[in-house]
Amino acid sequence: MLPDRRPAGPSGAGPVGRDYGGPVAADDLESWPLGRLLSTAARHVEREWNAWLGERGLTHAGLLVLHALAEGPRTQRQLAAASQVEEQTMARVLERLERTGHVSRRRDPADRRRVLVQRTALGAAAYAEVSADGVADRLVGGPLSDPEGFRAELVRLVRAARPAGERAAGRTGAAAAAEDPPA
Repeated sequence: MLPDRRPAGPSGAGPVGRDYGGPVAADDLESWPLGRLLSTAARHVEREWNAWLGERGLTHAGLLVLHALAEGPRTQRQLAAASQVEEQTMARVLERLERTGHVSRRRDPADRRRVLVQRTALGAAAYAEVSADGVADRLVGGPLSDPEGFRAELVRLVRAARPAGERAAGRTGAAAAAEDPPA
């Protein structure tokens, strides 16, 4: 085995670099790769966000559905596309939202084969509370010195990371879902 010739970290406890073979001390965040920092921050924020939503009987997936229903009823297929999940996954999300009274389903009067999902008054109120409270922005932006600059950089990162087809068409999952033909 070759000796490790990377320089020792600030504490002298071990080498600095991108060797992921062993644990890295959480207090040595400055040496972490950018992707690991982003992933760790996302997990921490997501944990707090999910707890906050859970206190209101919602999940993140459920909130995406309530957002997609803001403009009116949609099919399960359209909601799945807007949320970028499979229809089977959306079925479970809708079952939970229906059980908690946030959405209802009804046959489309224009085409009885289709089932439309719509927000209930409770669902609209829950979505309005989440939107008005601004908790998502506080969870992320609270400790930042420049939250708007961080937001702009995240938007650039997300746009650059989208699949090539979406980038080329300039469409998001929601835009694609809006164009989804009836099932």
